[in-house]
Amino acid sequence: MTTKPNYITPSGYEALRARYHELFHVERPKVVDIVSWAAGNGDRSENGDYIYGKKRLREIDREVRWLNKRIKAAQVVVPTEQPDKSRIYFGATVEIADEDDTRRTVTIVGDDEAQPDEGRIGWNSPLARALRRAQVGDLRTVRLPSGPKEWEVMAISY
Repeated sequence: MTTKPNYITPSGYEALRARYHELFHVERPKVVDIVSWAAGNGDRSENGDYIYGKKRLREIDREVRWLNKRIKAAQVVVPTEQPDKSRIYFGATVEIADEDDTRRTVTIVGDDEAQPDEGRIGWNSPLARALRRAQVGDLRTVRLPSGPKEWEVMAISY
């Protein structure tokens, strides 16, 4: 089974690694200590520390496995090293305008580091897919649940 590359910026990669380290090397050992202490107290069926500790361990282990997969599949892309800066590729900061000349600035980042409220959209989002390889002045149509919307590329920077 081949996994698709997980394109990510250097800062996004470091954030994934920091989260992995925090969970695996800091939080998990604390929870393990609590669970082992609670297990030594006898009856586990009504022991809240034991029950909720085991639940938290499962949550941590699930997230650690997910982070491990994402880190292994990560392909770090440095946006400033894009060879063709006249087109939109991964890492581009793009100013776009719709039909009403409402302008919006978005940065195309990895899916794991997307924060649409802050203008950071995932590489595989509908808007990012529509903008790929566009140049200044190009019109791109984005198919949204509310219907198609057309955007014009006003500026590109890296």
